[in-house]
Amino acid sequence: MILRPVSLALLLALAIPGVHAQNATPQPGATAPAKDSTPQPKDASEAATSPEPQRKESTLPLKPTAAEAQASQLSARFLTRFHYQAQPLDDAMSAKIYKAYLDSLDGEKVLFTQEDLAKFEPLKTQFDDAIWNQDLTGPFSMFNFYITRSVDRMNFARGLLKKGFDFSGNETYNFDRKKASPPKNQAELDDIWRKRTMNDWLRLKLAGKTDDDIRKTLDKRYANYITRIRQLDDEDATQAFMTAYSNSTDPHTDYLGPRAADQFDIAMRLSLEGIGAVLQARDDYTTVRELVPGGPASKSGKIKPGDRIVAVGQGETGTMVDVVGWRQDDVIKLIRGKKDTTVRLELLPAEAGVDGKHDIVTLVRKKVTMEEQAAKSKVIDVKDGDVTRKIGVIDLPTFYQDFGARRNGDANFKSATRDVKKLLTELKAQKVDGVIMDLRNNGGGSLNEATELTGLFIDTGPVVQVRDARGQVEAQGDDEPGMAWDGPMAVMVNRGSASASEIFAAAIQDYGRGIIIGEPTFGKGTVQNLVDLDKFGKATTGEDAKYGELKMTIAEFIRINGDSTQLHGVTPDVRFPENGDAKDFGESTYDNALPWRHIDPADYKPVADLKAIFAPLNQKHEARVANSPAWKLMLDELAQYKKMREKTDISLNLATRQAERKQFDATQADFRNRRKAIFGDAGDDGVDTADDGLNANERSIKSDLKQEAEAKKAKDTPLDEAAHIVSDEVALIKADPKVAAEVLPYGGRKIDGPQTAQAAKPANNTP
Repeated sequence: MILRPVSLALLLALAIPGVHAQNATPQPGATAPAKDSTPQPKDASEAATSPEPQRKESTLPLKPTAAEAQASQLSARFLTRFHYQAQPLDDAMSAKIYKAYLDSLDGEKVLFTQEDLAKFEPLKTQFDDAIWNQDLTGPFSMFNFYITRSVDRMNFARGLLKKGFDFSGNETYNFDRKKASPPKNQAELDDIWRKRTMNDWLRLKLAGKTDDDIRKTLDKRYANYITRIRQLDDEDATQAFMTAYSNSTDPHTDYLGPRAADQFDIAMRLSLEGIGAVLQARDDYTTVRELVPGGPASKSGKIKPGDRIVAVGQGETGTMVDVVGWRQDDVIKLIRGKKDTTVRLELLPAEAGVDGKHDIVTLVRKKVTMEEQAAKSKVIDVKDGDVTRKIGVIDLPTFYQDFGARRNGDANFKSATRDVKKLLTELKAQKVDGVIMDLRNNGGGSLNEATELTGLFIDTGPVVQVRDARGQVEAQGDDEPGMAWDGPMAVMVNRGSASASEIFAAAIQDYGRGIIIGEPTFGKGTVQNLVDLDKFGKATTGEDAKYGELKMTIAEFIRINGDSTQLHGVTPDVRFPENGDAKDFGESTYDNALPWRHIDPADYKPVADLKAIFAPLNQKHEARVANSPAWKLMLDELAQYKKMREKTDISLNLATRQAERKQFDATQADFRNRRKAIFGDAGDDGVDTADDGLNANERSIKSDLKQEAEAKKAKDTPLDEAAHIVSDEVALIKADPKVAAEVLPYGGRKIDGPQTAQAAKPANNTP
């Protein structure tokens, strides 16, 4: 079979949204406000040098722009014609969009009553007409109602704070209302919010706050919610509605408005042009949370975490624009700019009060690389009796690639494969005995990177099959002879490993190249293409407007053995305990996910046969963890996590909650003591599990960063066990030449050129 890419400009096995929280400990009754569906920028990068006047709050009612209406229709033209399973945009699809839109606005059933929904009902069959006719009045009317109702609910909660609450009763609060029915009327809605506010108060009370402190904290919190809700704009409304439409076609098709498209581009290339600061909204300020090492902000030595941005000026002499109270991404637009241009920041230092002296810092924007999301390596020493083996670990958070730089011929374009190849060279220099590719929580990325990365571990051959909407199948693979690593290897995965991660893990498994260790993966087997709506919009209207992008499913990827990863994912050869997220997280949880399929295998030949060592490796693993205090601790923590996840209601009785907290704190204290006994100082992960009743943006940035740094140093029990499994493989190989001949790729022969003529050379795979 000829190895060549599908004939579309850019194929992506795109990342799964969301975080896989295996080690997280949910706090009892913790609640959060409704979320803005637009991905929020965190870093300063590439913005206009002549910004338009901004605003603290939007003018209501919000109204769609002509470009937004055109973008919706343009998206529909693509989705109804070129989607992998194209569906007509008609009344039936309108009903699906309506349901998805409601879920995005009020998935917890805490804003809209059944009486409200009855008024919305006529819109259920009108959204198709709204899109085709470029009249988004209906969708915007719902979004405007969402804003006003959200503000009303926060004001209602603020009003309750004056009287306080009686916690001697036997009421309970249902904090997980996704499966609940909407409140029938205003009275039921008020009761939900009374209990919600009671729980917020009670959490702070249990954390030791006085009534006066609680009242101030919650009033400020709810006031900030109101400010952020009132800052939602027409782009947010369009983003929410068009996401509802795109997600109704399949779970991984998305509309990306201009802001979201910019953020997606930054995430894929892992670089930006700006000052290199991670920002966070806190009260009325956009605050510096972190500095990117090597960026202009860090190098200046004049900016530190906690500093608040008061004003922004362009160039050496441009007017300083007051940004207090602004929406965060509006502030970022002013800070962003092209490389080698100047921006000035007026800062209120972290340690200063609101009336403190301001500092003005002048910075020259540069290209900033986000190394935190790039591949990293380390070495784990595994002791086996008198023998110590070195196991190299490469942590790859995402399959990134700077598509634009590669397309423009930049010889140093950012690439996951290139970075991993360099790390493998470094690990070989350290004489490691085996390598683990850690893809846990890697939600995917570039399909091209997945195939090229596989090529570092095989000689040549197909890596994945791609089936398009016409049913035509083409293989993509590695045509570059030789291997960057030819020794024992494993791939570590969990439920958060998806898409491109599954392509890589499946290929390694099908070739017999390495052991797959961990949990069954996500099960995403679809390929998306990015459609630049700006280009097509300009060709249609002649206007140079911003329309965003459409991330559209256009194909399925299938393993070279003929099985799809869709729904099924990749099953590990050595399985670790699952964290219980499978019923809520994964492809199988979507009601409109594509079905699993099988096709003919690709023309490939396994490079090794690992079956003979699976049984002894699993036996050694089971025997080791049966006597491992660290593994037993992990299982107990996992059981506690699952128990907390299953709760949907919580008591509003003070005595009951105090007893529950005492028990919870005792359990966590036991876990901490056991960790310290097992790991010593490394067992202290720095994470305070006690519920302080605060939201993330209400805590000290300094303490947050300290906890994050300590958590990164904590022992990773599953990874340590994976290293032992690879060490066991190395021992089996060294002990028996026959095993080595079966298990090592190509019988252990060094590969300096093409191993076989399995297929013709693929076409240029440059996106």
